[in-house]
Amino acid sequence: MQKNKNGNIKILEAIESKTKIYLVVIALLFIIISIEKPVYIIPSIILYTLIILYTIWVYKKRKDELYSYIDELTFTVDTAAKSTLINSPFPLIILQSDGTIIWRSSNFKQEFENIDIAPYIEDTMKDIKLDTETKEKMKIEKDVEIGEKTYHVIGDYIRIKKKDRKRQKEYMSVIYFVDITHQKDIEKKYDDEENCIGIVMIDNYEEVLQRISEENKSQVTANVEKKLYEWANRIDGIMVKKEKKLKELEQERFAIIDEIKEIETEEKMPITLSIAISNEGKNNYEKYEAAHTAMDIVLGRGGDQVIVRSDGKYTFFGGKSPELEKRTKVKARTISHALEELMQKVDNVVIMGHTNGDIDSVGSSLGLYRFAKNFGKEAYIVNNTYGLTLKTFMEELTKFEEYQDVIIDKSTAISKTNQNTLLIVVDTHKKGYVEIPELLELTDKIVIVDHHRKVEDFIENVILSFHEAYASSSAELVTEIIEYATNSIKLETIEAESLYAGIMMDTKNFTFKTGVRTFEAAAYLKKYGVDMIKVKKWFQSDLDTYNIISKVVQDTEIVNDTIGISVYDTIDKNANLICAKVADELLTISNITASFVLGNTGDKICISGRSIGDINVQVILEKMRRRRSYYPCRSSS
Repeated sequence: MQKNKNGNIKILEAIESKTKIYLVVIALLFIIISIEKPVYIIPSIILYTLIILYTIWVYKKRKDELYSYIDELTFTVDTAAKSTLINSPFPLIILQSDGTIIWRSSNFKQEFENIDIAPYIEDTMKDIKLDTETKEKMKIEKDVEIGEKTYHVIGDYIRIKKKDRKRQKEYMSVIYFVDITHQKDIEKKYDDEENCIGIVMIDNYEEVLQRISEENKSQVTANVEKKLYEWANRIDGIMVKKEKKLKELEQERFAIIDEIKEIETEEKMPITLSIAISNEGKNNYEKYEAAHTAMDIVLGRGGDQVIVRSDGKYTFFGGKSPELEKRTKVKARTISHALEELMQKVDNVVIMGHTNGDIDSVGSSLGLYRFAKNFGKEAYIVNNTYGLTLKTFMEELTKFEEYQDVIIDKSTAISKTNQNTLLIVVDTHKKGYVEIPELLELTDKIVIVDHHRKVEDFIENVILSFHEAYASSSAELVTEIIEYATNSIKLETIEAESLYAGIMMDTKNFTFKTGVRTFEAAAYLKKYGVDMIKVKKWFQSDLDTYNIISKVVQDTEIVNDTIGISVYDTIDKNANLICAKVADELLTISNITASFVLGNTGDKICISGRSIGDINVQVILEKMRRRRSYYPCRSSS
């Protein structure tokens, strides 16, 4: 009796909340009636007890009906599952967690009768091993080539039911082998027949024709065309029509690039090609648009290379020649005038450089700040972070009252930016390298001014881009923009000096990547009274930093006689700047034509690469970046 009583109490506790509320309300009503008329006390107790007993009886009846339904459903499902396993239309195998085979389906025996399947099963078991601590079940889905066929392998761990709950839990693995050979053959055939569209451009066609005599022009042109036609014959046309031909070109690393450079001209000026190929798009027009976008990247990287765009990724080939300096300044004048028009239509201007800003980044920002102020626009410079090389200059800049409210941090920059703000990004074009990436989402009016070779992670949908890989620095490009403005712009001396310092830094005192226009820009800035002694002081390192650089240089190892590799193994938030300085210093040593220096910033491993020879350090660093093993400091070649 006690047992039934306890059981009834448990059942009562399990009754739904609504029913409990009704019982409480009824109890309150009986209590009120009994208080008013005590004669109803005993009848109320008897009646309320009967109500409770009836509620319990109804609940038990419903629960029994539910359990009966669940048992019947479970039996049906288990029977169907067992039948499915036994009569599986594809090979299936069941194993214990240690790899011991428990059962094979008849199709499995027939499919792999003459094949040693053990190694494939062993590899699959490694991929779906059970985590014995967390009991987390690992699943796997992968394609495996077994014999002459391809199978889609699906593996999973399931728990074995045991009546004795005290026994240790056991698991078994069920592995399915679905034959997808026919599907893979169709996919391969489709990929091989998929159209690719390529664009071929002679980088310096006009320059070459200007430097050779009239009687030899046709001969040079014919030689170029002959090489291209011969190349086209090997790949079924200039428009690459077969995906398999594209793969062949990648394997030979687009030898046509070197073949064209072997053509001799009177001036011994090499002819270089830029090629962009894409297989992305639903139709040929979309593929052409994708190839056209890829061509912009090729030209932004200096030309003399091939870019293949496939599955959202870019693959680069070639790119050993130095960037070609253009002889016309029409583009600089056009950009300057276009920038003026854009500024007249916006509320304000925000100028942003790259993280750990340097003098080229900040100097360019100051030049564009003066450009905007000249047209009556409120302008701000984002300077959220900067490294050791900029510390002295920033201390100098804070002495000027005008710039107190111009140099802003992250929170202020976000509050100043809206859909009618012109955002100018200088000295970088990489989305992940700007000072404040969030600003790119706050406005669609974005302008790029940069001189670095273009990479995959570029800022898209800009309304104006002055991206010239041949330029020495962003400061050189900004100086040209100022020089060709419709209104005469008067630079402050500190602004001219910062632009001049930016050119000096990126050209290593006018010894690296320096063209005619570099000296013209420097001459234009000199007339503002640039103090060379002051500029040189900005580049001075303190004794501790100099000793660190010397130590890292001393520990350099030489690889293949011409490549210097060193490591700055101290955790330092300024490691990227140290590495950059060491990489520059290594190039001053005889016989070293390329340098790589690694450092640890605390949360990331950075690497800086430099080159003055045939080695394209950017291509090397890009391959490493795709593996996400580090982030690049800077590269130049």
